[in-house]
Amino acid sequence: MSGKRSTSGPDASAPGAAGLRLALRKIAGRLQDWFVIQRLAVRLTVPLMAVLIPATAIYSFSLIQKQSELAGQVEAMVIGGQADVGVWALNDRLPVLLGSGSVLGFLETHPVERVSVIYKPLLWNVSERIVLIEAQGKQYAYYPSDMESKIFADKAVNAPWGGKLVFIPRSELSASSQALVERLDLRFSGARPQSEKDGWKSTASGVLSVALTLGLLAFLFFQLRGQFKSLKFIEPGQVRGSIDDLVGMDDIKAELAQIEDQYLRRTEYAEYGINKPFNVMFSGPAGTGKTRLASYLAKALGLPILFHSAANLETGFVAGGANTLGRIIAMARRRRRCIIFLDEAQDLFMKRGGRRKYDDDTANTLLSVLDGVRSRDESEIIWIVASNFNSESMVMDEAMLRRFQMKLDFRMPNREERRAIITHYLAQRADKVLPDLDLRHLVAVTEGRSPADLETIVNQAGISAVQAGEMIGADTLMQAAERVLVGNVNTQTTQEHERDRRIVATHEWGHFLVDLAHERKLTGDNWERILSDMKTIKISLKASPRTNALGFVLHKLGDNLLKTRGDIEHEVRVLLGGMANEELFFGEDGTTNGAHNDITRVTRLLHHAAGEMGMYRKTRLNFGALKRDSSGGDVDDETRAIMEAQSERLYGETRAILAGLMPLTAHLVGKLLAANEMTLSEALAEIRRFEAA
Repeated sequence: MSGKRSTSGPDASAPGAAGLRLALRKIAGRLQDWFVIQRLAVRLTVPLMAVLIPATAIYSFSLIQKQSELAGQVEAMVIGGQADVGVWALNDRLPVLLGSGSVLGFLETHPVERVSVIYKPLLWNVSERIVLIEAQGKQYAYYPSDMESKIFADKAVNAPWGGKLVFIPRSELSASSQALVERLDLRFSGARPQSEKDGWKSTASGVLSVALTLGLLAFLFFQLRGQFKSLKFIEPGQVRGSIDDLVGMDDIKAELAQIEDQYLRRTEYAEYGINKPFNVMFSGPAGTGKTRLASYLAKALGLPILFHSAANLETGFVAGGANTLGRIIAMARRRRRCIIFLDEAQDLFMKRGGRRKYDDDTANTLLSVLDGVRSRDESEIIWIVASNFNSESMVMDEAMLRRFQMKLDFRMPNREERRAIITHYLAQRADKVLPDLDLRHLVAVTEGRSPADLETIVNQAGISAVQAGEMIGADTLMQAAERVLVGNVNTQTTQEHERDRRIVATHEWGHFLVDLAHERKLTGDNWERILSDMKTIKISLKASPRTNALGFVLHKLGDNLLKTRGDIEHEVRVLLGGMANEELFFGEDGTTNGAHNDITRVTRLLHHAAGEMGMYRKTRLNFGALKRDSSGGDVDDETRAIMEAQSERLYGETRAILAGLMPLTAHLVGKLLAANEMTLSEALAEIRRFEAA
């Protein structure tokens, strides 16, 4: 006997049956969600319609079946007991005359041999009929009115001519008889009763009514389907990945583990008096993983989760957002245990009053939901409200903040976390990545960038590698970072402005050489340390449509969170280096507005030093705080004088540094104009060659 097990038994169909049951449960759950968010009138109407639709369908089917059986019996009937006779025939040999007077008057005053009533059904209670009376060798044609037809039918029961009545369906006449009736139609066209003339109107009205009903039902269907799509719970099994897939953010994951532990052991926590609703606030910059972390929490707890944007609650109508919240709560109560995630909810945290009425309505409704006065079943609903701001960066409503006993402040990843995140995304495509990549520059240039930005950079590098038909390397990653951070660039726009290209090159080298002079002094001309420590990564003359600039410098952000006065002064000198170099080469009248952003940053730095930190003065006062408290005005005269004096001093020092480097600057400008862009290593190599010569 063979040891193989047959796959055609009952177990073979088990996965299919389980999938079908899961699909049916899913559909039933969605229908229940849709039902609970409807108003009372809809809740009563839907079951009624659910009963009427199959009832009317069954009734219609039974009528159609009976009519089919009756039609078969009628077709099997013969006329006058004669076999093979399937149509009615009129006596074509007799002349046809139009009757005078009424049909009843004629029947009562003349001997009648036969009365033929030719009819054609129009609607349920309306028909077309022509009466042909054979009398004295002739046929007399009448077209009775509705009232006359009724009297005619009533008297036919007892009248002597009642036994001579013959009812003939017009559809069963012979061809010659049909031609006769058609001629009579033309003759009686003006004598037809109004009910017959209006028959087509009734038919059209009925068809229109059915069409409008179907159109209304279709409209409601699509409206409700769209409404349902925006309010949809995601089951835990539909969430891909887990919290272990998140690289870095150990502090955030530890806070999340606390929420998970509090929920799973809520009975034990209740013994210590911790029985408040689970209201959690996520705050922090966009792209730091708030939504993804909420989905992973739902999967870890085995709870369905509903994602909804709080921005969509602001409908512009009074009670519009409140009604949507009511529908969300109704769906959550049906499940009893679930997570509701409201994203982009910074507007809900703003102080109430003085805003649009419907904004306050929505905030008030959310406050009432989160206030903790709820039943035990409802306390199992976890509310997670996320925003891109926190209480330190914006004024928030205190009542709303008190509703959240747990607050998670998300942050941007640090250097080691950025390296780990980039390595994680590269590992997902390891067979397409060059070995032993140097990620130092990429990690440095992406300081202050979110995990979502880092993922975008790695994905863009993959796209570029596919298009070029090569592996992902350090250069590919840096090009992708430039594309994501700076935007798409082109050389044609800059090349059309030769004069501007030279000014931009001179300006950018001014920044670079001031920074280089400082680094050479600090390191004692240690070129390896200079290559590692300098912030500049690339100088480019390619135009950037994103900033409308004819060139850009790709540089690393500073790692020092605390800055000394010397650090601030060096940063000011570097910023002033661009304008100082323009003045040295093109004269004071040749300086351009390209230094506008540099001068703005210099002004802020000096105001921070002199006006907020008390540098360059004996007192240590922060005058900027007065302005934020709305009790102060513009910069005072003393602070302004200090800022102007320090700016003049630092600009003079910057100009003196660059004056001694004018030959080197001219050489580097020529090289940059020819190459369009130079990396830090290329620039340092060119400088060393120039000095060696």
